[in-house]
Amino acid sequence: MAQYTPMIQQYLKIKSSHRDAFLFFRLGDFYEMFFEDAVKASQFLEITLTSRDGGTKERIPMCGVPHHSAANYIKQLVEAGNKVAICEQVEDPKVAKGVVKREVIQIITPGTVMDHNLLKETENNFIASVAFGEEEYSIVLNDLSTGELKGYQFRGDASMLMQEVQALHAREVILSSRVYEEIAEPLRLRFQITSSIQDESEVPGPFAHLLGGNESPLLKEACGRLFHYLLHTQKRALEHIQPVSVQHLNEYMKLDSFSKRNLELVETNRAKGKKGSLLWLLDRTVTGMGSRRLKQWIEQPLLMPEQITQRLGVVEELMQEFFVRQELRDQLKKVYDLERLAGKVSFGNITARDLIQLKHTLGSVPGIKQSLSQLKNPYSLEISEKMDLHENLFDYLERSLHDDPPLSIKEGGIIKDGYHEELDTYRDASVNGKAWIASLEQRERNETGIKSLKIGYNRIFGYFIEVTRSNLSQIPEGRYERKQTLANAERYVTPDLKEKERLILEAEEKMVALEYDLFLQIREHVKGYIQSLQELAKQLSGIDVLQAFATVSEEQRYVKPVLSGSNRVEIINGRHPVVEKVMDAQEYVPNDISLNSERSMLLITGPNMAGKSTYMRQLALTAIMMQIGCFVPADQAELPLFDQIFTRIGAADDLVGGQSTFMVEMLETRYALKKATSESLILLDEIGRGTSTYDGMALAQSIVEYIHHHIGAMTLFSTHYHELTVLESELKSLKNVYVSAIEEQGKLVFLHKVIDGQADKSFGIHVAQLAELPTGVIERAKEILLDFESNDNSPKKAVKEAEKAAEEDTQLSLFAEETRSSKKREASAVEQELKSLNLLEMTPLDAINALFKLQKKVK
Repeated sequence: MAQYTPMIQQYLKIKSSHRDAFLFFRLGDFYEMFFEDAVKASQFLEITLTSRDGGTKERIPMCGVPHHSAANYIKQLVEAGNKVAICEQVEDPKVAKGVVKREVIQIITPGTVMDHNLLKETENNFIASVAFGEEEYSIVLNDLSTGELKGYQFRGDASMLMQEVQALHAREVILSSRVYEEIAEPLRLRFQITSSIQDESEVPGPFAHLLGGNESPLLKEACGRLFHYLLHTQKRALEHIQPVSVQHLNEYMKLDSFSKRNLELVETNRAKGKKGSLLWLLDRTVTGMGSRRLKQWIEQPLLMPEQITQRLGVVEELMQEFFVRQELRDQLKKVYDLERLAGKVSFGNITARDLIQLKHTLGSVPGIKQSLSQLKNPYSLEISEKMDLHENLFDYLERSLHDDPPLSIKEGGIIKDGYHEELDTYRDASVNGKAWIASLEQRERNETGIKSLKIGYNRIFGYFIEVTRSNLSQIPEGRYERKQTLANAERYVTPDLKEKERLILEAEEKMVALEYDLFLQIREHVKGYIQSLQELAKQLSGIDVLQAFATVSEEQRYVKPVLSGSNRVEIINGRHPVVEKVMDAQEYVPNDISLNSERSMLLITGPNMAGKSTYMRQLALTAIMMQIGCFVPADQAELPLFDQIFTRIGAADDLVGGQSTFMVEMLETRYALKKATSESLILLDEIGRGTSTYDGMALAQSIVEYIHHHIGAMTLFSTHYHELTVLESELKSLKNVYVSAIEEQGKLVFLHKVIDGQADKSFGIHVAQLAELPTGVIERAKEILLDFESNDNSPKKAVKEAEKAAEEDTQLSLFAEETRSSKKREASAVEQELKSLNLLEMTPLDAINALFKLQKKVK
């Protein structure tokens, strides 16, 4: 190190402790990067790579960004999965001896961002911490911007862990060194999730109360790992982190990552965007925290009938009480992001403008409380009664802060007049001093007769009297003291002006410093309300989601579902909520769905594009909508509570993971078969299509039989293997249904109606025709199909031949068995006759004749 300059030595020493982060090293008005950081950052951020002397023969690579615009550059790096360590000057350069002391004051990572420029208003930013046992693991999920802390416990291996981390939408995951080696790279490549190492897992004392009475060793370990990582990266107290909420499996429906993706709950598969998802359809919330809460509800439907009934009751009344609902919407529009404001207070980066937003939010609460009190639903009234108005805090902010403060908290103009006596004194001196200067300017003009004379100010020279060169002769001798000469003017001062300048600047300097101190006191005072503000945020965001349910339910003609007490599904004219929304509702064909203990499996046949997948998805989405407390798209709906939903719909591969489409299909199916219970819903679409016909058909039938015999879950199974329809006669709970289509003048017309029975043929060539494949391809396909149907080698004939061969084998086996039985009977008779012969009384000739007869009988 000795070869480098002291400043570069300081940089290298700090960088050695943050090897996995870009080090933003503060030098004046810039954040500078050196060596490899500079090379990588210049390429990624597309900024100029330069160099500087560092004390060696070779110049050191360097690049930098202005500190006032650093947020945009940090955002680019963090969104790409990188970490950024912010290194600031921590001593005054005026008093520093040698190199100014610098320290890393914060490490910004994908899972710990707090700057509003780096956060999406309607989405949580989760960081996960993992503790792994022999056959189980624990995940703790935290959103640092809101303080939410959730704990999960699962059984499974590393592969299952990765799926769960993805399903929980974590941006970053904290692992022990041992687990990091195994899954960090797959998480990065397959799911674009950043991994970090933290081996210390003992829960720090200041965070112990957040665990409550939870004694799970794995959960404690995961929490400890998280807390140590947050302290290391954020380097400050984190009072806003909420007590851990353990998510029990008997309270929420389990939705794996496959099902969330296949059902397009929060984003679409193709565009990876919100539009076209269930979240997009239902999100009629008016606050950012309401939108985040809705997403959480969609991904964690309830298994608690009482809470579902409560939510449905509020939605029903809000649909009936249009004016109350509209009042709530109007008042909620004035509510700012209370969750993240509370987080900013604790984090210490809240501004005066943020606190004004907090004041406006609190000012809207009385109106919201009043609107809720007009409802008769017990749950609404309970929320209204528990809602804390925070009147004292509102009054405090109203008295202390200007309504339109500056963005910076160090420039003054934040505190209201009358709040603090000493501040008012400084303000008076400043205001009166400036008034004195204005009157002085007018007096000097009058006495000198110089109309263009003016009094100005700059930071270098302070206050001055400026006279243009053409008017210098009018200045009385000895009136002014020369201060500065310009090309076209002269600047002067007087003893009175210098004295007034001292008083004004002293007052302004003290005023700004005092305002800053007073603001810090206000911020500290608000910290005492963090927990109650977080509780208020939960209440407001929950109400926002319920009014959104009522709004969309009324617009889309949804009905209140009934919780089934007999484990059955009865849906009359059910619809796929998203498909109906994006197409003309009058063109949408609704369908009934009926499932019960005697009809728990539906085998669905019919042509491609006829609506099989839509029919399957709409049942799952209807169930999820009911279990989050929303009305559902149907004329009538009765459903049970599903503990889990498993889906295998659509084609997808995992090229990065080295898995083909068929392997992904099998893995998703395996997951369903291993995890499903009799209270689950299973949706399987075209299982077995990724392999040969006979392999696929055998797998499909075996899977259907396994679900029927060993799981007993309600199941929708769509297939093109028409041969499987014979299972209806073999499996008592399986029923055939098909999506109808008709052929008119050689054209295929989809009716999109699901009815009992089985499709009589496939329509693959017709679908290809609808897709406008070249005419030559279509005609040739028809010829080949006719050839298959008439040729002994056609797949259909092959199946029939296989069936015939099997039947012949059976007949031969029966014949052979009968022959063996006959021979056994004959052998038994010969044995009896042989035993009855008295060989001692027979002549040799008699014995030979008897043996000859017996031999004839057994041949």
